[in-house]
Amino acid sequence: MDWQPVLEGERLLLRPLRPDDWDTLFAVASDPEIWTVHPAHDRWQEPVFRAFFDDALKNRGAVAVIDKTSGAIVGSSRWQGYDPADGGSVEIGWTFLARSHWGGRYNPELKRLMLGHALGQVGRVQFRVGETNLRSRRAMEKIGGRLTDERPVTHLAGREIVHVVYEITRESFAKGPLAQ
Repeated sequence: MDWQPVLEGERLLLRPLRPDDWDTLFAVASDPEIWTVHPAHDRWQEPVFRAFFDDALKNRGAVAVIDKTSGAIVGSSRWQGYDPADGGSVEIGWTFLARSHWGGRYNPELKRLMLGHALGQVGRVQFRVGETNLRSRRAMEKIGGRLTDERPVTHLAGREIVHVVYEITRESFAKGPLAQ
């Protein structure tokens, strides 16, 4: 499976995340407002983001999100947890964008590119979202994510975090709001 492609849309270019992206990506991620409703609300801090960045590189599924107009890195996302069983599935997540790229057409384009690539290889994509992260939950609903009954619990900084899981299948993607 190729989980580090180069993908290009109208506004965004996605390419594999590289170690030399650290300074630019941390400059975006160091905005505390990005993380206020996220379970890892301290990810704007350098040591916390360093662990996140290193994990993204180690798992080899992360992409840098580049605004084609400016050429600047404006965020990141990744594929992870590929499971070949039952037609295959993968998780898309760990996504963040600079606030300058919120509320418009950037996140839908990012997800359309990533979903299109993933669903050419698997039958289902999952998204884990912090249960109380209403901003991300609304974004999932806007792109056609179906809320499942799954409620995985993770441990973060000594506390339990409940997540909800959304899914988009190959079939629902073809008929959903991101279909072209």
